[in-house]
Amino acid sequence: MANTQSMCTSFLGELMTATHNFGTAPTRGTSAADTFKAALYLASATINASTTAYTSTGEVTSTNYTAGGVTVTNANPPTSTNTSATAGTGYWTPSASIVYGSVGSPVTFASFDCVLIYNSSQSDKAVSVHTFTAQTVTSGTFTLTMPSNTTSTALLRLVTT
Repeated sequence: MANTQSMCTSFLGELMTATHNFGTAPTRGTSAADTFKAALYLASATINASTTAYTSTGEVTSTNYTAGGVTVTNANPPTSTNTSATAGTGYWTPSASIVYGSVGSPVTFASFDCVLIYNSSQSDKAVSVHTFTAQTVTSGTFTLTMPSNTTSTALLRLVTT
């Protein structure tokens, strides 16, 4: 049997749980899971891969929408698996849909097409940006249905090849 160069599969999931710290900061003072939030952004905003932290600039505003968005239900632990001898995938999806209750009523807000997932426990650091077809809500509940928590569909996926 020959050795094969690859990043260790367990490492992918451990990155998502802050098991490894290659620098001097941040120092983790707790083993508790962080709190993640999801904020909605207007179609006219500029939220993308270069976004480093939550910002209120370009965020949806409405009487019944709270700045900063809503807390993401985080009961699924990150998972990792080998896809071959040289590749693996670490993945995670929130354990419930992200729901914004009564976001439009009584005030309608402009078209929005983006959600920023960010870590409110770690100085509001950005995690990921997800876009969708532009929406306008005049009243009621807006729900972002989460994908299946699998290697090919999870909301967050770290993949080695």
